Amino acid sequence: MLRPHPAVLRRLVDEYEALAAAQTARGPAELDPRARDLAYTLCVSTGTRDIKRALEAAHQWLAAAPARENAVPAAGQRMPATEPA
Repeated sequence: MLRPHPAVLRRLVDEYEALAAAQTARGPAELDPRARDLAYTLCVSTGTRDIKRALEAAHQWLAAAPARENAVPAAGQRMPATEPA
């Protein structure tokens, strides 16, 4: 199975968690469309079917990745989309 590059996965997780926190602060309502898209992408990227499991898998993969691969590149830098499992 292909896995997303740790930097790509880190960016997805960070953005999803920031949007989810903002959503929680606003109160119960329909999930922001961008958060929905990120949840879907995280599920596909981790081979899961719900966001809770996707985040658990993503955090495990990120914890196992070397720190240099976990860093998000500066703007304008190219980053690979996937890496072999």
